This record gives sequence, structure tokens and C-alpha cells, in this order.
Amino acid sequence: MVATAVSRPQRISSDDGLTMKKARKQSDAENEILERQVLICKSFAHSTRLHMLDLLGKRDWSAAELQQELEISKANLSQHVAVLRSAGVVVRRREGKQIFFSLAMPEVKKACQLIQNVLRTQIRNGQRLV
Repeated sequence: MVATAVSRPQRISSDDGLTMKKARKQSDAENEILERQVLICKSFAHSTRLHMLDLLGKRDWSAAELQQELEISKANLSQHVAVLRSAGVVVRRREGKQIFFSLAMPEVKKACQLIQNVLRTQIRNGQRLV
């Protein structure tokens, strides 16, 4: 006759419970970071918006100046700005009747520069996009 072991439910100590809660909170935070990263990357996925970010990395621009510099309609500017604002990359402020746009934080400029540096390196190394 072969004896089989009967598995008993393991008791989770209070320390294990705290560790699991901490891991879950950390996982939730990491997931939120990834979701926000997706939103920001999607907001960068248009040449007009990238051009706008490049301009805003140099100084604040009024809506009229941006519209003229980018050679787009007021409605088109509004749509692009809405995407960038919803991703938290661009902020606006009103001065009298004028609206000005700026980068929400300097790290946005650094992120764009980093991506451009990666692309320059790829081009130098002869890598082609598929």
C-alpha cells in the first residue's frame, strides 16, 4: 500500500500578507506607469505633434504663432494640442485674449531628444525601417 500525502492549505502569516499587498501595490503602480507611457507614445505618433514639441522645447508659443509656424488650421492645431494635453505633455495658459502653450515638464524635451539621438544612430549605422 502506497501512502499519499494529503496537502493542507498553507497558512499565510501576517508578514506574507503584507508582502503580497506591497507587491500588488507595486504591480499596480508599474501598470499605471506603462499605461501612461502608452498614452504619451501615442501622442508623439504624428509628425505635426513632434514638430510642435520641438518648437515648445525652445520656448512658449502662442496659439497663433504655432498655427502660423506649423502651417495648419486653427481646428487642426486644436486637435493636436488636445492630444498632447490629454497625455499631460503640454499645458496652456491664457494671457488676456491670447493662449500660450508650453511643455508640461522639461523631461519631455529630453525624451524627444533621446529618441532623435537613437534615430540618428540608426541612420549612421545604416539601419533601415522595415
